Amino acid sequence: MFRDRIEAGILLAEKLQKYKSDKGIVLAVPRGGIPVAYAVARELNFPIEIVLTKKIGHPANNEYAIGAASLNDHFIVPHENVSEEYIQRELIVIRRRLKEMYKKFMGDREPESLEGKTIIVIDDGIATGNTLLGTVKVLRKSRPGKIVIAAPVASESAIEKLSNEVDEVVAVLIPEIFYGVGAFYEDFRQVTDEEVMFYLDKLRELGQAV
Repeated sequence: MFRDRIEAGILLAEKLQKYKSDKGIVLAVPRGGIPVAYAVARELNFPIEIVLTKKIGHPANNEYAIGAASLNDHFIVPHENVSEEYIQRELIVIRRRLKEMYKKFMGDREPESLEGKTIIVIDDGIATGNTLLGTVKVLRKSRPGKIVIAAPVASESAIEKLSNEVDEVVAVLIPEIFYGVGAFYEDFRQVTDEEVMFYLDKLRELGQAV
């Protein structure tokens, strides 16, 4: 059990020390992953950015992911009855939201190049791993040197699924019975936009936020 996301991030950073000498970057999954990623980036002295990917939902059930999109790339798992017209329409909507999010949190800065770098993708917990799976497939198109997924707590099934797709999956807790991410935090309040800006500004003061 973690007291809060900051404590969880400090504990997670201990498990990521071997990457400290790499040319790396922390990619935080907003919003819950931001405080965790803040603690890791501070400990490893890595720059931080937010992950700008969103899942593409099935037209009959938006919660069911059929792919993922970033600002300039996407991938789709082909499904029957999913038209190219629907996908293009979803890409427009998703990218508009991603641009708004990037401008809000990162301002006018250009996203860092990921090519050849060790990228550590951080969330506050991983239940199924499906959304991160989509994120990884999009990030791979940026040709990073290594992709590491890290979270304070993750289910066994998610780790097994993601381990086949990345260089390493790191977790502090891998419980036999997984009740949901929030069950492993004493304080699991929703992270606000103001808190996101607070953590990113603190890292900018240290020269670590892009």
